[in-house]
Amino acid sequence: MTKPFDGLAHSYKQLWSDTERGRAQRAAVWREIDRLFQPGDRVLDLGCGTGDDALHLAELGVEVFGIDAAPKMVEVARNRGVKAETLAIEDLHTLRGAFTGAISNFGALNCVADIRFVAAHLARLLEPAGAVAICLMGRFCFTDWRHVAKRWLGRTSWRGLVIYYPTSRQIRSTFAPWFEFERRVSIARGDHQLYIFRRRLEC
Repeated sequence: MTKPFDGLAHSYKQLWSDTERGRAQRAAVWREIDRLFQPGDRVLDLGCGTGDDALHLAELGVEVFGIDAAPKMVEVARNRGVKAETLAIEDLHTLRGAFTGAISNFGALNCVADIRFVAAHLARLLEPAGAVAICLMGRFCFTDWRHVAKRWLGRTSWRGLVIYYPTSRQIRSTFAPWFEFERRVSIARGDHQLYIFRRRLEC
């Protein structure tokens, strides 16, 4: 179901990207991912939204290809010059090509029930030692007490979508068969958690 995100596509900039909180959190993520990729790298953006991360990496000489389940989000991204197509993360198995690395920012993977499926297909698409940076809302966050209970339970519903809140242990074990864990970075005092992995040389 993409309607909630389609409805936010043309107001996303005002609602998140241009807010003080949004700018601060995105800048914190960029400080981490900027050192993962080099000019000429080809990076897959899972849940690219309106293309903010893709455009940032493009300024560093990184080629980014984005996918998103919401057609209107993809439309906005394309109009900004981002290479993107409408494709749900759950349909990652249909994607072909080779990538140096991959990113997924601000909870796109919280909408996916089977992250192990995502990890397995990222291993297929990425070159050995390719970096993966995923930023999502974790199970435990005490910066906003309104959300503590729903995160603690591991899942909730938002505008008709099921949102999942995996633990750090679950994320690491899910990627472990194909990726080496490098580090976890708390974003905005735990509002989001950024995980950095490297694809194993043999998997």
